[in-house]
Amino acid sequence: MELTLINQLEDAAWEKQLPLLEAIMARCEQVLRLEESYLVSLVIVDDEQIRAINRSYRKIDKPTDVISFALKDQEDDYEMMEGERELGDIFINVDALKRQAEAYGHSEEREFGFLFTHGLLHLCGYDHMSEEQEREMFALQEQIIDAIIKR
Repeated sequence: MELTLINQLEDAAWEKQLPLLEAIMARCEQVLRLEESYLVSLVIVDDEQIRAINRSYRKIDKPTDVISFALKDQEDDYEMMEGERELGDIFINVDALKRQAEAYGHSEEREFGFLFTHGLLHLCGYDHMSEEQEREMFALQEQIIDAIIKR
């Protein structure tokens, strides 16, 4: 996978996490047995920015930790045109990331990796709308992230 990082906050700390993100993408390719290399965009935002996105696209007027916009949802009938390899966009809210890392008692790096993995799995067609889907997706998240960042 290839990554485009868009740092809306211009905080260089997040750009230093590129090796982590690359390791997660490589592990995701391995675990999901992806045969092609895809493009993914990651946008770093704060509470205010993600709240506006959440309100606009999901009609939920509050901030969230991560939102993914897949270019191809499972329900879509279209196929990617030849040469198109872009999966979609992941937006990570670093304000929520910091709060959650503290609440869960682990590093910001692990929370960042977890949120990125979660968003990446959504782009690959996984969801957690039912208990069965949630078990499958969360097991994959742990399989990917635990191999890279220990608890």
